Amino acid sequence: MLLPGDTIGIVTLGSPLSADEINDRIDTIKGMGFKVVVGQHAYAQNGFLAGTAQERASDLMEMFANDTVKMILPSRGGVGVAGILPYLDLMFIQKHPKLISGYSDITILLNVLAQYANLITLHSLMLIDFNTGTPAYNFDQFFAATSVMTAQRQIQNPPGIQQISRIAGNVTGPMVGGNLTSFVDTLGTPYEIDTKGKILLLEDVHETMNTVYRYIMELQLAGKLDDCIGIVMGMCTDCLNSHGESYEDLINNFIVPLNKPLMTNVATGHGTFKAALPIGATVNLDTVNNVLTVMETTVS
Repeated sequence: MLLPGDTIGIVTLGSPLSADEINDRIDTIKGMGFKVVVGQHAYAQNGFLAGTAQERASDLMEMFANDTVKMILPSRGGVGVAGILPYLDLMFIQKHPKLISGYSDITILLNVLAQYANLITLHSLMLIDFNTGTPAYNFDQFFAATSVMTAQRQIQNPPGIQQISRIAGNVTGPMVGGNLTSFVDTLGTPYEIDTKGKILLLEDVHETMNTVYRYIMELQLAGKLDDCIGIVMGMCTDCLNSHGESYEDLINNFIVPLNKPLMTNVATGHGTFKAALPIGATVNLDTVNNVLTVMETTVS
């Protein structure tokens, strides 16, 4: 459980973030009453990557090894998170569990840690989100997941944004997934996402619909859409129509026919509003009553 006075470890695991932005966000976190430890390579810049894969992985492992660090907060996503995976000691991480939150390319890490290190990880805020422009809803969601011992927590969109249930059903299972563009890259690798008996979360950003279609077909051909028991879809933020086809068209044409319990328009990921969804934790997807509930506490 994350409480005021606890220490948050800052790492950059994919693309770089400017020193000014990192420092500004760290000041915000300190202003909330937390201490901060910064990874050795958090400020590194090597083209579109923040240092080598080994350097980024070593920063993450040092945070898991640091007994004073309660939570690990990546600065941003971008690209390159997959590159650190071969350099992680997943057995050590499993024996030294910590809170870790993120989205975008951090999705890859969230699912690997849930699947191979038995951690509950959070599809929620990153360091870059700790600024004065972040809606109160996002912080409420983040701290509800990290700082409250609650057995059940209902995920509700902010007022004015309706969650939409498309296919009626009621299923319970672990949640996996997140940013589609990111985790689809694990297919055919030792870190391939496992959706069997799981509720699959999908969201994306800055993609055209023909590209989103391509990724969904990859999941389908890999059996991942057959294996999952339900689907939760976030928004496709700043995505572009392709040949007149919209995100809604794609959902109606390719997700609805799967005939699995389906909820769409959930505020999570790259949008302005970000629900805190636990990767690896058991959730109940009730699309009869249009309710999504986290069934277990995400902290201890």
